[in-house]
Amino acid sequence: MMKKWKGKHLIIVGAARQGLALAKYLSGHGMKVTVTDQKDDKVINAVQQDFQEEEINWVLGGHPIELLDEADALSLSGGVPLSIPFVQQAIQRGILLTNDSQEFMDIVTCPVIGITGSAGKTTTTLLVGKMAEYAYGKEHTWVGGNIGNPLIAVVDQIKDEDIVVVELSSFQLELMTSVPQIACVLNITPNHLDRHGTMQKYTRAKARILTCQTSSDIAVLNRDDEGSWNLRNDVKGRLVTFGLTRPAQGLAGTYLEGDMISYWNGSSSMDLIPVSSIRLRGEHNLLNTLAACAVAFAADIPVKSMINGVEALSGVDHRLEYIRTWKEADWYNDSIATAPERSIAAINSFQEPLVLLAGGRDKDLPWDDFARLVLQRVKQLILFGEAADLIERALHYEKRSSFEEISYQKCAGLKEAVLKAAEIVEAGDVVLLSPGGTSFDEFVDFSERGEWFRKWVLELS
Repeated sequence: MMKKWKGKHLIIVGAARQGLALAKYLSGHGMKVTVTDQKDDKVINAVQQDFQEEEINWVLGGHPIELLDEADALSLSGGVPLSIPFVQQAIQRGILLTNDSQEFMDIVTCPVIGITGSAGKTTTTLLVGKMAEYAYGKEHTWVGGNIGNPLIAVVDQIKDEDIVVVELSSFQLELMTSVPQIACVLNITPNHLDRHGTMQKYTRAKARILTCQTSSDIAVLNRDDEGSWNLRNDVKGRLVTFGLTRPAQGLAGTYLEGDMISYWNGSSSMDLIPVSSIRLRGEHNLLNTLAACAVAFAADIPVKSMINGVEALSGVDHRLEYIRTWKEADWYNDSIATAPERSIAAINSFQEPLVLLAGGRDKDLPWDDFARLVLQRVKQLILFGEAADLIERALHYEKRSSFEEISYQKCAGLKEAVLKAAEIVEAGDVVLLSPGGTSFDEFVDFSERGEWFRKWVLELS
């Protein structure tokens, strides 16, 4: 890695978490680094305070094309699309594009497990991480990537005998050529079409986690998801699968056998984990656990460590996270639901009467299935943010062929939506924040949105 960049100049586009972690790593190793961001120095000033010991050139308020004259490579932070003129000009000039995940994979020497998908990748990553902790020890297990801290920040601490579990998004994968030795694609459904443009481009970005593997690597695919299963022809090495029913003869993978998660090796089965051990709510988390067990089996993690890992994970921040019981109603934070499909899964996790908070910013995704389910299952709907009108139109369209009626209200922002929910909630209800849209119309990311939701709910009195 150091030899690769010796005497080279790397331009990092976007002063966000991933790019800044790479900037700190490279500058700390004596590399020449420039960080460019559209924000001005007043906004970035707090960020710069963390880089006082590093020699970094800051170009703020835009991305001047002349920067490319001295660039050997461009590293893109996760939120930077390939379509911006600065990046397009770099592509035309043949300048190498990279990111923190690619550079991490080029350096790390221990085995790496990578997990991607349209939904469930954070929970599955954390499940596999817990299993790995029981097998390898906490000090030898590293979990990160698209969640938590970028792993490039700690790569020098990772030893050959350790194991890494990394969550990878389509934004990261579209630039990567070095990928994990064990790669799992949980599912592929419409998501991030505002970034990728078409489902085909989005799918091919995800598929790079497989197409860049070698014949000695392992792929883990979902038999029950068309998007994931259609990638089986891209598998270069061994295939392990997961799904609700037993795999076909000759196909290995996890499945549900009564009240037990079992593993089928192609000709016989073995029990792994009782379903009763799963402490995460919802059928989608049963699938996430099936996936995690398939990944763990591929990584030769002992069954006892799988059981311990599943029993240890009782919840994940902003993912059907229980906040409190107030007015004899349970309040849940599912801010991670940034696509309608994710909200559908959340709604299906409850049988109680639902007061649903939905909205945020749309990602050019269809809302018809969401609207249909809301009309069937939701007692009170509170819409907020930029997508409120769009969801309202989808509801009215679905009501044309339905006798269901629903009480709904629109609010400008999330805080107003919380206060409105507090007015109308009744004993026995569940109040669920599961937006279906991104947070970028009001917050930095889904995590900040979830933190504010938690704060406002806890302040109710």
